[in-house]
Amino acid sequence: MAFTDHFDDIQHVGIPTTDLKRAEDFWSSLGFEKIGDFAAGPVIFMKYGHLVIETWLSDEGTGKAGAINHISMNTDDADAAFAEAKAMGLTMVNDEVQQLPFWEKGIKFFNILTPDGVTLEFCEIVK
Repeated sequence: MAFTDHFDDIQHVGIPTTDLKRAEDFWSSLGFEKIGDFAAGPVIFMKYGHLVIETWLSDEGTGKAGAINHISMNTDDADAAFAEAKAMGLTMVNDEVQQLPFWEKGIKFFNILTPDGVTLEFCEIVK
């Protein structure tokens, strides 16, 4: 099975903020709808059409051009995708699949680095 068999599309783009309410107001003014609001973080997800923005409180990179923290690809099986990424010798950020209590049943995810050091996340919304 090829690694590309483990993901099907972009899931979201992660952009940190120093003011969650200001970020929510901004994305809302552009027509985005809040589809998730999680105290664990805190973090919100804003959606417009197919594009989902994840934003959370952080000083990391905010206020600078290019402050995107990560790009997330959608996977239906984070464990299988993780095993394949390791087998390919990709630059792994995580030693194992991570979990967070987002959405109804949580998420499973892991991160790799691109050759230029950009974080690429593979995220499964547990069903």
